[in-house]
Amino acid sequence: MSDRIYNFSAGPAILPEPVLKQAQTDIWNIADSGVGVLEHSHRGSVFQAVADEAEAVCREIAGIPDNYKVLFLTGGASSQFFTIPMNFLAPDDTADYIVTGSWSKKAVKEAKLFGTPHVAATSEESNFTYIPGAEQTQWSDAPKYAHYTSNNTIFGTQWRGIPAVPAGVPLMCDMSSDIFSKPLDVSGYALIYAGAQKNIGPAGATLVIIREDLIEAGRADLPTMLQYRTHADKGSMYNTPPAFCMYIMGQVFKWIQDLGGLAAMQQINEDKGGILYDYLDNSDFFRPTAEPDSRSLMNVTFRGPSEDLEAKFIKEALAAGFSGLKGHRSVGGMRASIYNAFPKQGCVDLVEFMKKFETNNR
Repeated sequence: MSDRIYNFSAGPAILPEPVLKQAQTDIWNIADSGVGVLEHSHRGSVFQAVADEAEAVCREIAGIPDNYKVLFLTGGASSQFFTIPMNFLAPDDTADYIVTGSWSKKAVKEAKLFGTPHVAATSEESNFTYIPGAEQTQWSDAPKYAHYTSNNTIFGTQWRGIPAVPAGVPLMCDMSSDIFSKPLDVSGYALIYAGAQKNIGPAGATLVIIREDLIEAGRADLPTMLQYRTHADKGSMYNTPPAFCMYIMGQVFKWIQDLGGLAAMQQINEDKGGILYDYLDNSDFFRPTAEPDSRSLMNVTFRGPSEDLEAKFIKEALAAGFSGLKGHRSVGGMRASIYNAFPKQGCVDLVEFMKKFETNNR
């Protein structure tokens, strides 16, 4: 990794090194145009080619059907927390939410501004250490849509499959921290959204994949920028889009494609996660926090024997070249975020460091 250290940050997070190196070139002069990608007009042919390629490769690697629109928006996933209910909920309507962490709780809070969110299932009683099963889920009688968060960065849990929602109910998903980490059946969803800054790009852009019939069902009396149809009709260019983010996202999509696509990406991520969890499961010093059947392959959360030793571990890890291991301030402990771009060797080296720390601090 030359002069770069291991970056375990939960987001903004590590990007593929080939993407960063290509960006170095294209920031100066993209496509032999004599102008850098940061400087091109979004209405010009050079950037239009960038945008077209980003969408085309995104569709290819994820198998996105033709009746879905791919949008590159701003505002982060947090803006989708209110944009979704604003578009699809009336005051007397109910929407079902499965609450598995802080981000889904925030989504529920925003939905209360526009309708009635019903918590169909939650794992809050265990401090979100597991993903609720079908037997723990109680859907409302006639939800306008169902919503869940596929991976929970703070608590280190991840869905293995798709919730079995009632027939005909549109399913919405916040995939901010695990999108394109494994094969994805887009047709099972009405809307998918993801902040780019964890797995597919830099901070500043939000990927939205939305079924066309849902776009038409959205309210038409909202401010122009808050309607999905505005961005769908103009190819994400109603106004100046997050241009550089779109460029980087396109490069990340091509990097995934070159690795062999989402199936290959899943295998890589399972190998990396296995290295860390195998060690944690056999350590009597460190311990993982999530239940085994709900563990995230993106964010491995764990604790040490005491908060003092955790602070020492984080400090010594940084000095040894392992950055970003401090857990979220709301839960403490440690967190190793090993998104798509994180190298397998980093997991191997972290385990070796943890073994030495364990030996030296008993």
